Amino acid sequence: MKPAFVAMAMLIPASIALAQGKGGPPAPPLMECGVHGDIDIICGTRSPEDLELTPDGKSLIVSQMVNGPAGTGVAGLMLFDLAKKTFTKMTPTSDPRKDWGDPACPGPIGDALRPHGISLLKRSNGAIQVFVVNHGGRESIEMFELKQSGGTSDLIWHGCVVSKEAFNDVAAEPDGGFIATHPTALQPPAPPGGQVKGPPTFDLFSGQASGYVSHWIPGKGEVELPGTRAGYPNGVLVSADGRTMYFNAWTAKEVHKYDLKAGRETGKVKLDFMPDNISWTSKKTMLAAGVKGARGNCPASSSIPCIQAFGIAEIDPGKMASKTVFDSEGKGALIGGVSEALQVGNSIYIGAFQGDRIVKIPAKK
Repeated sequence: MKPAFVAMAMLIPASIALAQGKGGPPAPPLMECGVHGDIDIICGTRSPEDLELTPDGKSLIVSQMVNGPAGTGVAGLMLFDLAKKTFTKMTPTSDPRKDWGDPACPGPIGDALRPHGISLLKRSNGAIQVFVVNHGGRESIEMFELKQSGGTSDLIWHGCVVSKEAFNDVAAEPDGGFIATHPTALQPPAPPGGQVKGPPTFDLFSGQASGYVSHWIPGKGEVELPGTRAGYPNGVLVSADGRTMYFNAWTAKEVHKYDLKAGRETGKVKLDFMPDNISWTSKKTMLAAGVKGARGNCPASSSIPCIQAFGIAEIDPGKMASKTVFDSEGKGALIGGVSEALQVGNSIYIGAFQGDRIVKIPAKK
């Protein structure tokens, strides 16, 4: 992982806390794991930043975005069994191929994988392709094939696309290409050891442009999409027909709509929280989820910011209008650092870029 990205990932929670001011009372400790009325707090994971439903509808692929040493088994992709409520490490098979992505890809990522955003695609031959943003060893989009049979789920590495700048999220296109977000570094480069010195280069929460969205086309490479410079481009989606792209501007509290054929923005909607990831619902609307800010430290003896307050909004992709699906105010300290909301049937699963849990809530009908 690049030192600059490590520093940025570590400082985002602290930056949120500083932006909220000092001197406030500590936030309460997070609620215990288990069922609390119609809310289920499921523990046993680490920093479940992104979630994707497997094609059989029985499991979630969980991206554990953890900055741990290689080989510790902490970072990586996990399979969450929806019925059993258990997490299992997904380890790529020892039979890698190199037939997807960029021919210049150096080779399999192995244990160095440090996942972030993920996206699934059913290819024309029926194969399920898993796109994974990776920060371990190289900044890349790693490409795996998911094979499910007889109750097992295997990952086969098929290739990658390496970039000089850090990715955040990725959205698969119908033709095997992808759209990806590139939030540029918000802090000065870190010296050896990863300790950042000096103030931010600019106000993280001003909403000013701090990144862009790119388009990778098989056989042609990656290019920046014009007009996508925004406040920390984060989660991204592509419509089923591949014509439209949607991306979150995290620090600007906006969701943008972009015509890929015309190469221009065609709409946006403002939210009352910082939208991180974005996902499709069964109604072909979108769910955006993210933090509102910090409430002191959690618990009182800790120096780690407790980013508890969050929101989830449903967005009509045609009208680019939003409505609140869930607001954490008054619900207790459910989870910190919310980054994802994914509808599965009559439930919504919530992921986060920190902590030990995912949360299941009812989906509004």
